[in-house]
Amino acid sequence: MSTLRPTDLAREHGISTQAVRNYERHGFIPPAERTASGYRIYTEVHAAALRAYLSLVPAYGYAAAGQIMNAVHRDQRDEALTIIDRGHAQLLRDRDTLEAVRTAVNHLTAESAATPDPAPGRATTRTVGELARQLDVTPATLRNWESAGILRPARDPASGYRVFDTDDIRDAELAHLLRRGGHLLDHIATVVQQIRTAGGTDALAASLDTWQRRLTAQGLAMLHAATRLSAYLTRLDSENGGLHPCP
Repeated sequence: MSTLRPTDLAREHGISTQAVRNYERHGFIPPAERTASGYRIYTEVHAAALRAYLSLVPAYGYAAAGQIMNAVHRDQRDEALTIIDRGHAQLLRDRDTLEAVRTAVNHLTAESAATPDPAPGRATTRTVGELARQLDVTPATLRNWESAGILRPARDPASGYRVFDTDDIRDAELAHLLRRGGHLLDHIATVVQQIRTAGGTDALAASLDTWQRRLTAQGLAMLHAATRLSAYLTRLDSENGGLHPCP
């Protein structure tokens, strides 16, 4: 078996030799043998392991990539596959959430275009009871959404009652649509926060294509990672039973 130096592994990926040593120490690649003078000796098995690990990172994230490689090196392949399955399940949930947000934003945008601007002097705020009647939910539901971080109504300084402004009403309408679609409150809170960060439904609608491209890129990264990991496992199995499990 041909031998490789740390610089050989590092050069292929444009990383430092210290990074290679760190990956070895954390169990992302198998332990290297040492020369009599203490220098590390890597092989094509280590090179395949490093390719697999670095391909897993954009697909599943640093933490999951490390967990997958450690599971492989403990000869716990079912555990590694379970982590991979969770990643695919999360990507599917993200795709479903994106589609729900796209539908909800389109719905709200269409409603906004069809609704005339309020007459001058007409109130654009709602009390908790008024907003609950508008959405056909209970005031307790709106309070639960507030507790979950979905709504952030102001308080009337005189009465202390909740006051929902235009942005709060928009967030409540979006939450109502997503809740009817079966989405959990913590997921809805994340979506609403994205709308607030984007500056409204118009800005969010413009960012949905970017979100879609990111999910597509992650899906393609998963395909690439599967190829790299499969190649590594095949090489392990061909090397006298492999180098796993590692201590």
